[in-house]
Amino acid sequence: MKVAIVGASGAVGQEFMRVLAEQEFPVDELLLFGSSRSAGRVYTFRGREIRVQELTHDESLFSGVDFAFTSAGASTSKEFAGTITARGATMIDNSSAFRMEADVPLVVPEVNGSDALNAPRGIIANPNCTTIQMVVALKPIMDLAGISRVHVATYQAASGAGAAAMDELAEQTRQVVDGQQPTVDKFAHQLAFNVIPHIDIFTDNGYTKEEMKMYHETKKIMHAPDLDVSATCVRVPVMRAHSEAIWVETLRPVSVDEAREAFENAEGVVVIDNPSEKSYPMPLNLAGEDPVFVGRIRRDLTNECGLSFWTVSDQIKKGAALNAVQIAQYILRNR
Repeated sequence: MKVAIVGASGAVGQEFMRVLAEQEFPVDELLLFGSSRSAGRVYTFRGREIRVQELTHDESLFSGVDFAFTSAGASTSKEFAGTITARGATMIDNSSAFRMEADVPLVVPEVNGSDALNAPRGIIANPNCTTIQMVVALKPIMDLAGISRVHVATYQAASGAGAAAMDELAEQTRQVVDGQQPTVDKFAHQLAFNVIPHIDIFTDNGYTKEEMKMYHETKKIMHAPDLDVSATCVRVPVMRAHSEAIWVETLRPVSVDEAREAFENAEGVVVIDNPSEKSYPMPLNLAGEDPVFVGRIRRDLTNECGLSFWTVSDQIKKGAALNAVQIAQYILRNR
């Protein structure tokens, strides 16, 4: 098995290497690619040192590659997709470049894994991190009673904006505590000791692109074009792991016990839900973990078909690298 990582020096690229090792993915040869700035850096994988190569339009670089995990931005993915897939590699892309293209499957294995088996361009898109987390939690309720409407408010960690953003949050925190003017570069405003209801750019309808990603991607992944989805995406001063408050309207009333049982039996979901013991998912405790954690399960007081629940999941793991590796694992099990 020959595997390539494009964008190896970034936060997700580094996570790809950790996840491949943790999952004991059958890698016989690992190739690392990056920009001219990253070329020459050396990383260790399973005790072997591997040097980052500069990504160019030389198709032979990907000769014999089975899977190429790409996380170098949408423009790079679009530019190099033909080069990466020309010799038969399956490109599993973590950017937004191909997510909504009709001939590119958008896959979360627990929800629509079989879609990965039909990738006519050799490209499979990894969804947005917030969408991945939400649809894993929605799937058991959809199977149980159907869903007609979803409202979600996200509480997104600095990790969603990359390693430099995490560094900025740490630096801002130090600066504020020391009475200094905080440095603002990666975020629209100071994030330390603040929340920012603004992720990505605003569109003409008043929603941000991040919110519209959740709208469009959820429909495609769940094969539910009529599903109503409305999102508000918020950046919070958490280093790693996103949280989401989710409200769903089901096609029939669902009891809390039914919902809890469905979550407990769902692939990729772990329930932490004991409010009397102050037990519920929190990013502080769950960064670095693989599953989507669900808690605060309750009936909505305004709608007999409404359910509310809370989820937490690591944005860099399940929201990015782990989901991509799980797509490859699904293909290997089912091809």
